[in-house]
Amino acid sequence: MRLKNCHNFHDFRRMARKRLPRPIFNYIDGAADDEVTYRRNTAAFEAVDLVPSVLRGVKDIDMSVTVLGQKLALPVYCSPTALQRLFHYDGERAVAAAANTFETMFGVSSLGTISLEEARRISSGPQVYQFYFHKDRGLNREMMARAKHAGINAMVLTVDSITGGNRERDKRTGFSIPFKLNLSGLIQFAMRPAWALNYLTHEKFSLPQLDSHVDMGSGTMSISKYFTEMLDPELSWKDVEDMVADWGGQFALKGVISTQDARMAADIGCNGIVVSNHGGRQLDGSRTAFEQLGDVVDTVGDRLDVMMDGGVQRGTHVLKALAMGAKAVGLGRYYLFPLAAAGQPGVERALANMKAEIERGMRLMGAEKVSDLTRQSLYIR
Repeated sequence: MRLKNCHNFHDFRRMARKRLPRPIFNYIDGAADDEVTYRRNTAAFEAVDLVPSVLRGVKDIDMSVTVLGQKLALPVYCSPTALQRLFHYDGERAVAAAANTFETMFGVSSLGTISLEEARRISSGPQVYQFYFHKDRGLNREMMARAKHAGINAMVLTVDSITGGNRERDKRTGFSIPFKLNLSGLIQFAMRPAWALNYLTHEKFSLPQLDSHVDMGSGTMSISKYFTEMLDPELSWKDVEDMVADWGGQFALKGVISTQDARMAADIGCNGIVVSNHGGRQLDGSRTAFEQLGDVVDTVGDRLDVMMDGGVQRGTHVLKALAMGAKAVGLGRYYLFPLAAAGQPGVERALANMKAEIERGMRLMGAEKVSDLTRQSLYIR
């Protein structure tokens, strides 16, 4: 399959599956336990219908939104994700450049494979830093100070990952960082020699945000041990309140599902939340972000920038989320499969497809700007 023939999420997924060793493909594609929530994240959009308005004299389409004090030319952004140079040797460099081209937001993860500083040099546009809260409070303060110095505009604290999810696809192949593959996993890597050649001939894999604290190369630390040993399972609202005060700028929580938690986020001074279940990768059986979005917006939409992610595969999904009240919509696997398939050109094609779908959809909905999409644009079954 060629890039020019990739017209939707599923095309990119198939292309990535042909390129990646199966353990790495499954790391992107997989989720927790029975993957029920993963499947429902997308299916949830089918329970709500769009109700178009006609004869509205739509001329120019304005897809821009403002979230966390930053203007985005598109109402979608590339959610921060870990380990991107495993998927393609350019990793976050490709995503940063593509996001910059489309004037939308992206983010570097605490488990990112390029540094915050390099990402800021690649893109001067909207950017966030996705942060995990560690037991070592000194490490937390150091990482926040580094983000400020790098010119990061907004902090996003992930709050649904105080321990790792049960991702059984990874267990079956022995996938981990560093690699500790079983025989089945090794065979799968041997079947994708082009990926191995690229991995071995480019710069050594590293986690620049954590290199001075975590030695992934020694074999004494792994991603799973990082989640179970370094992250603080006792993270509390008081800890977050202190972090918000220390940061002193735009601050959001990612992984909020309940309306009570959304209200608490507003009460302690957050500027935004991302309604999310981590792509179904943490707690299987949890409520989907889209199902919860309306209630959360009704509860705190006048106090916080409410964003959402999870299961978004089409421009019509984005329209439904915006009409439900989301300020912007995060993309995850939607851009990771194109990244794995073709690097920066893949991400750019995926974003171009999404932009075209949203623009077409807004025209058909009779909406010139995002704020024209309201609950009246939806029929909830």
